[in-house]
Amino acid sequence: MKELEVVAAIIEYDNKILCLQRGQSKFPSTAYKYEFPGGKVESGEKLEEALSRELNEELEMNVVVKSSDYFMTVHHEYPEFTITMHSFIVKVDSPDFVRKEHINQVWASPNEEMRNLDWAAADKPIVERLIKDK
Repeated sequence: MKELEVVAAIIEYDNKILCLQRGQSKFPSTAYKYEFPGGKVESGEKLEEALSRELNEELEMNVVVKSSDYFMTVHHEYPEFTITMHSFIVKVDSPDFVRKEHINQVWASPNEEMRNLDWAAADKPIVERLIKDK
């Protein structure tokens, strides 16, 4: 089974968190699900560097991710692949970004509003901890 190492950003602005909805996917288990933005870690790349690069590529957000921003790591087995996802909290000064790869976005409060979105399975433990911690 294919194993992926990815990074994800919990982007915070004005006490809300950016939740992005995937479009059609070659993997039915993640199609049209909400997720935290991010992507694959390239060979030789630090996690923080990978996340900064992915946010620039996907959202045209220029942010510096620090190791102190680390939130949690999730391991999940989807039917088609296994994922290890490292998440970081990224606070931004503006809600502005360019949505390039997703079909919808929601700025949600970390409560039932966030929980009620249809999340990808690997993202659900992050959602639950965010709600618990707030």
